[in-house]
Amino acid sequence: MRKFFPYLILTVIFLSVPLPPAEAFWVWTPESNKWVNPKYTVKETPQEQLEFALSFYEANEFEKASTELNKLLKHYPKAKEAAEAQFYLADILDQERAYVKAFKSYQIVIDKYPFSERFGEVVERQYEIGVTVLEGKVKVGFFQGGAGIDAFVVEVFRTVIKNAPYGKYAASAQYKIALYLQKKGLFQEARDEFEKTMNDYPESEWAQAARYQIALSDAKRSADAPYDQKITEIAIQELEGYLDDNPNAKLSKEAEKQINTLREKEAEQHFMVAEFYEKGKKYQAAKIYYNKIVEEYKGTSFAPKALNKIREINKKGSL
Repeated sequence: MRKFFPYLILTVIFLSVPLPPAEAFWVWTPESNKWVNPKYTVKETPQEQLEFALSFYEANEFEKASTELNKLLKHYPKAKEAAEAQFYLADILDQERAYVKAFKSYQIVIDKYPFSERFGEVVERQYEIGVTVLEGKVKVGFFQGGAGIDAFVVEVFRTVIKNAPYGKYAASAQYKIALYLQKKGLFQEARDEFEKTMNDYPESEWAQAARYQIALSDAKRSADAPYDQKITEIAIQELEGYLDDNPNAKLSKEAEKQINTLREKEAEQHFMVAEFYEKGKKYQAAKIYYNKIVEEYKGTSFAPKALNKIREINKKGSL
């Protein structure tokens, strides 16, 4: 009996120690007098945990870095290092081009840690994500269907404005919302957003550009409404007003081209009305419109055509 007594004591001691789950990797630590799983352990201070996580980040081991950053957030949610952990989680998603997740992850920094030193940088990162998607620099299949991209682009830029309404990127973000809607053919909606750029940020470099784009939006609306002369007239007035105020601006030559295009369209509309009266043998009414083209639209291709029509009508009258 005495021979087996030492073994019996060791067996009792071993059995008295709580065993870890069999499916996980556990280690016995004499310091804590318990089993621990390295997968779930955290450093003694948030600073140590952040440094440990960033050691993986700097080595581009993003999966391990994310795991350790999430540990910090779980165990030290109110520490000043928590904001940094959240920022780096977003940065990792950004680098992996998971833009939707990155954008939302950056926003957590703003919402939960509004006094973080990263605030300005976060707004900038969100703006850059918006520009990246706007310019089409995303993976194939990044979104399913155009509606997802539309909603996301607008959401990103609106969030940038909300986060910092008078910050460095606010006016540009507002302008890009309008520009994106214009490219999608939503001219009235784009016009409203361009007006908001002018009204909210009148001193910014984007205000005058927005003024030109308002006129351009009306010009494009005019193209979609071939018989609505009022829209065409308004577009010409807006472009001429822009030229008067900005004769040397980069967009002035483009504005002149747009005016010429719109005047050509106006002349065509008058010509169609004149032809209508001519076909109905209402020659005097037809001549009024043909004369208007000759006098007011001299630089258009319809001016010489109208002049020939007037001569033909005059010949008919002399017969």
